[in-house]
Amino acid sequence: MNTTPSRTTTPPTTTPPAGTTDPAEGSADAVTEEATAKDSLVKDSAKDPARKDDATGTPSDAADSGTAPDGLAGQSDDDDDDALEPDPFDEARHGVGAGAAAVVSAALGVVALTGAWTGRVAAERETLIGQIQTSGGGSAAQQISEIYGDAWHTTALVNGVFAVLALLVGVFVLVRPAFGTPSERPQPTWVRAVALAGVALGVLGVLISAGMYFDLFVSLPTAGVPAGG
Repeated sequence: MNTTPSRTTTPPTTTPPAGTTDPAEGSADAVTEEATAKDSLVKDSAKDPARKDDATGTPSDAADSGTAPDGLAGQSDDDDDDALEPDPFDEARHGVGAGAAAVVSAALGVVALTGAWTGRVAAERETLIGQIQTSGGGSAAQQISEIYGDAWHTTALVNGVFAVLALLVGVFVLVRPAFGTPSERPQPTWVRAVALAGVALGVLGVLISAGMYFDLFVSLPTAGVPAGG
């Protein structure tokens, strides 16, 4: 039995010379300093995005210049869309003049058929003139012609003038799109319909007025020859 106590050997430790540092300790300090620098850089970039762009190597000016064309392109697309969309005010103004002229044509045609106050005044004037001319004496046929016939013909003439005006205005509205600067939009349907109505009334008024003026429908009354002269 061996009674000799066992000996424990410890590895010798070497102390670096004075003025030198341990390589392991230097590398640990370098890693710590690098981690600290990264943490401070992350905090600064969170506070100031511009510094983050500088830190990552992407200049903020380059980012702005890269996004500027997209913004301009979007703005130009919006402008094109606005230009293509019809203006409600232009749509409302389109056909206003032609529509007004068509309504005037139809109104003149109605006046030509029903008679106007101007025709009545002119007829009364002719009646008065006829009475003055036949006041000194005259035959019955002369009195009929001067007092009644002239007033009848004057009324027909005035109505015929209104009918011709209605016809001319209606035709102008219908043929206006064929002359001048061509329009991008066609003439509204209601304008053409009212203009056609004015033309029809004008033609009818001209025919009736001509028949009245030339005594085609009814002739002037004639005085009877006294019996047994």
